[in-house]
Amino acid sequence: MKVSDKVTVKTDGGPRRSGVVLAVEPFSEGTMYLVSLEDYPLGIWFFNETGHADGIFVEKAQ
Repeated sequence: MKVSDKVTVKTDGGPRRSGVVLAVEPFSEGTMYLVSLEDYPLGIWFFNETGHADGIFVEKAQ
């Protein structure tokens, strides 16, 4: 995923939420995505962990 991609994010127990990627930061354990959500227009960071399906929080929107 890259900046400006439309995505959905997994949050605590609720439905997936729609947003837009503002920034991408790679790390050795995965990738951090700064995502603008309706409640957080300036962005909130989400981490996708490499190699662990349960650690994937950001997915590209269909």
